[in-house]
Amino acid sequence: MSKKIVLITGTNSGFGWLTAHSVAALGHKVYATMRDTEGKNADKAKELSAVENITVLDVTLTDDKSVNQAIETIIAKEGSIDVLINNAGFSMHGVAESFTTADVQAMFDVNVFAPWRFIKQVLPAMRKQEDGLIINVTSGFGRVSFPFATVYAASKFGLEGLSEGLHYEVKRLGIDVAILEPGAFPTEMAQKTTYASDQAVFEGYGAIAEIPNKMMAALGGLIQEHQTNPQDVADAIVKLISTEKGKRPLRTVVDPITGEYINAANKAVEEQFGKGLTVFGMGELLD
Repeated sequence: MSKKIVLITGTNSGFGWLTAHSVAALGHKVYATMRDTEGKNADKAKELSAVENITVLDVTLTDDKSVNQAIETIIAKEGSIDVLINNAGFSMHGVAESFTTADVQAMFDVNVFAPWRFIKQVLPAMRKQEDGLIINVTSGFGRVSFPFATVYAASKFGLEGLSEGLHYEVKRLGIDVAILEPGAFPTEMAQKTTYASDQAVFEGYGAIAEIPNKMMAALGGLIQEHQTNPQDVADAIVKLISTEKGKRPLRTVVDPITGEYINAANKAVEEQFGKGLTVFGMGELLD
């Protein structure tokens, strides 16, 4: 397998941290992004930078200029970006009504707009070289919207929507777009539960407002029971990179807890989606 230039977002912890190590270990050149590399993430940036084949870039995902500079820096040095992994994410829970407009904007800015910033910037180079892979890390909640994760799910639905349509638009140009749908894993993001800002709303929901806490407790128990390992997600990403171009699946589920339900939903939708494209005169895009 040829060595690739790989850009990964959200590498200061969790899936991104493990993926950067796993991809670099195969000899690929990894550009690992995180923010505040001279502040709160200074130690992590230093540790990751010490790994062979990894270069850490300080990037603010919510800033066009910062993202553009990162892409330009990599292309100027390497000549291309072969793989983009949009891994960075932001989670917030609570009854939907308790989300302020600012809460929703913050969620979508990280989970939807930030990936699009990177996609928009890497596509010209990928089209020029007629080769490339974009992996967008969504969630099982990008397929189903559970109560009390409503806004988070909405943002992941948004990223799934961008990914699915784009997959068919650029496939014939030599570019693969793949969606990775992880379940619940003991990552730093999962362990730091954040709740929506309008706490006063909770009073009007009575006992229902206690359910999110019960949900998180149950989730923690399931993670312990199934001994879920975040490295499984990194391994799935490595497998996608290693798979032959054009043979990569649109969706990959990594979820030992509820993955069977998400896989069933994906299979049903894929079958009907193909029929829909054909009806609308786009069946050729399925090849």
